[in-house]
Amino acid sequence: MRDHCSNGCLTKRSVLSLGASAAASLFAAAFDSRGWAQSAGGGAPGIIDVHHHVSPPGFINALLKYQAGERPMLDWTPARSIEDMDRAGVALSIISITTPGVWFGDREEARRLARECNDYGAKLKADFPGRFGLFASLPLPDVEDSLKEIEYVFEHLNADGVGVMTSFGDRWLGDESWVPVMDELNRRKAIVYTHPTVANCCRNVLPDVHYSVVELSTDTTRAIANVVFSGTAARFPDIRFIFSHAGGTMPFVYQRFVAYPLLDKALGLNKRIQDKVPSGVLRTLQSFYYDTAQAAHPMAMKPLANLVSPKQILFGTDFPFRTAADHIKGLAGCEFDAQDLARIYRGNALDLMPQLGRA
Repeated sequence: MRDHCSNGCLTKRSVLSLGASAAASLFAAAFDSRGWAQSAGGGAPGIIDVHHHVSPPGFINALLKYQAGERPMLDWTPARSIEDMDRAGVALSIISITTPGVWFGDREEARRLARECNDYGAKLKADFPGRFGLFASLPLPDVEDSLKEIEYVFEHLNADGVGVMTSFGDRWLGDESWVPVMDELNRRKAIVYTHPTVANCCRNVLPDVHYSVVELSTDTTRAIANVVFSGTAARFPDIRFIFSHAGGTMPFVYQRFVAYPLLDKALGLNKRIQDKVPSGVLRTLQSFYYDTAQAAHPMAMKPLANLVSPKQILFGTDFPFRTAADHIKGLAGCEFDAQDLARIYRGNALDLMPQLGRA
C-alpha cells in the first residue's frame, strides 16, 4: 500500500469523494492506459467479484422453513445481481450460497438442496454468458455425499471451485473426519472458497447483538486456525483456500498465530504444531487468498496488506448484503496504487482461475 505515486496512481484523495459511476470511469481509464482487460459493456473495468450470493428457489424455501433467512437473500433475483454489477463495472461474479449453507441436519435434504443450488448456478451461467462463475455447494458434513457432489460439479458443471462454510455444527474446516473430502479436492487442485457461519458453541451469545457483528469474522479466524494447526494446509498443498472478509480477525491476532508453535513447545502441550506446519505459520497464512467483502476500508485492509502480498487479495462484495459500488469506493480510500488495484479487481482472480478470462 502506498500513500502516493505518479503516473496515474489512484489515491484516497483522487477517488474517495467520487460517486460510484465516476469512480468506475476513473478506474477504467487507469486500467485502459496500462492495457488491462475491459468488460464487454460500457468501457468499465472488467472487475471480478468472488463473493457474490444467490438464492435458488429451494434455498429460499429452506430459509423460510427453518426461519434462517434474511430479507436480502429472500428478495434476491438475477436481475438485481446484474443491475448491481453493471452499475459498478463488475464484469463477472462468482456465485455462492451464503450462511447457513445447505445443511440443516438432514442428510437427504442437504444432498438434494446442494444439487439444486448447483444446477441452478450452472443454469444462471448459461442464461447470462460471461457474467457468472460458480463456487458449488457441498452437503458437508456428510463425506460420502460431498465426494459425489465434487465429482458432479467438476465433471458435469465445470464449477470454478467449491464453497463451504467455516464450520458445521461444532466442527471446523480441517476436522479429521473430512480428510477424504480434502484429499479429493487436493487431487483436483480445487479452489475452496469459505464463508463464515455461526457455530453451535456461539449461537445467541450476545442476545442483543446480531451474529454478523462479531461471530462471522470470529468463525473465519477459527477456521483458518484449524486449517493451519491441524496440518490440513500442509497435508493438502494443492488446495487454494479463499477466506472471506479479509481473513476475519486473523490479521489482528497474527502474533498469537505465529507464537503458537513456541507456546506448544514451551508449555509441553504436545500438539506437535511445528510438525503440522513445516513451512511455518507466516508462510502458510501468506499462501491463502483473502477477499475484500465487508472489509473494503483501511482498518481491515492495512493489517491484511501488511501480512500478505496484494497478489493474495481478491475483490468481493457480499452482494446482496453490500454493493459493488460500496467496495469500489471503499478500496479507493485504502491507498493501493493502480497496479495493486488492478490485481485485486481482476488480475489475481484470473491468475487463480484463468478460465474466467475465456468466459
